[in-house]
Amino acid sequence: MSKLYTIGEALIDFIPDSRGVELKNVVNFRKEAGGAPANVACAVAKLGGSSAFIGKLGQDAFGDFLVETLEAVGVDTGHVLRTKEANTALAFVSLKADGDRDFSFYRNPSADMLLTEDEIGEDWFAKGDILHYCSVDLIEAPVKYAHLKAIAAMKAAGGLISFDPNVRLPLWEDHEQCRQTILQFVPLSHLVKISSDELAFITGIEDEQEAISSLFVGDVQAVVYTRGSDGAAWYMRSYDVSVPGQKVSVMDTTGAGDAFIGAMLYQLLLNKGVVETIGAEKAERILSFANTAAALTTTRAGAISSLPVLSELPPL
Repeated sequence: MSKLYTIGEALIDFIPDSRGVELKNVVNFRKEAGGAPANVACAVAKLGGSSAFIGKLGQDAFGDFLVETLEAVGVDTGHVLRTKEANTALAFVSLKADGDRDFSFYRNPSADMLLTEDEIGEDWFAKGDILHYCSVDLIEAPVKYAHLKAIAAMKAAGGLISFDPNVRLPLWEDHEQCRQTILQFVPLSHLVKISSDELAFITGIEDEQEAISSLFVGDVQAVVYTRGSDGAAWYMRSYDVSVPGQKVSVMDTTGAGDAFIGAMLYQLLLNKGVVETIGAEKAERILSFANTAAALTTTRAGAISSLPVLSELPPL
């Protein structure tokens, strides 16, 4: 089976014990492993796929916890480096009444930002593998250039590049720099997953269809557009399909997007990391599978701990 590699941040999410309370007024927090790339690697591993996480953690107790958590669900941590130069990143989360979130990050810098391009192996990847990344670690730091090295190496091996911008504006001093950086990386990717609350910001285009069409630049073969509870759509240059959302009782939306793309990438691994041969009918089935994974995740607390296993999802 092909293998998924994710690169970027793994961090500690501190989740409040109550919702509808501003972060400044939260009294108790629960520690959870998090970070979108790490979550996606875990989502694939929990579904039975092969995955690895590429990143750097602090030589601290939180770093130990993250490595142990990744390994416990079957993620390959052979490409996780440790450093004493900075601590593992932390994120404190406030849950709104509807289960959505606000974040406060502690990473100035954090260990993940210090991963360098020299620490990326050019021979790690093989044809049919997938590299997935987000925008949090595309800030102007060594880790940005580690991403570029990994992307080039995966492409040279004949693998697929997947990009979920996963915009976190509080981490960027200049929001326009965030937007321009994402636009720099979109053409380097074969698959782009974008959410309804990111589309206009990233593209600068208000019309939905025009904005989605503008993302078909460079190497982009498919755009997956998520609308939260309203479902998702899969766009190719030659067709598009969509599926409705699933109505569930939401407890916590943390990790829902990662569960969605993890489930989708799991199916692409079964397709040997190939997107261009997927027809409309199969794309619709993949979306439904991913939608179910995301919906189920929102009914449970936490990120990695709430990710589904394959037996909980309907067969494709």
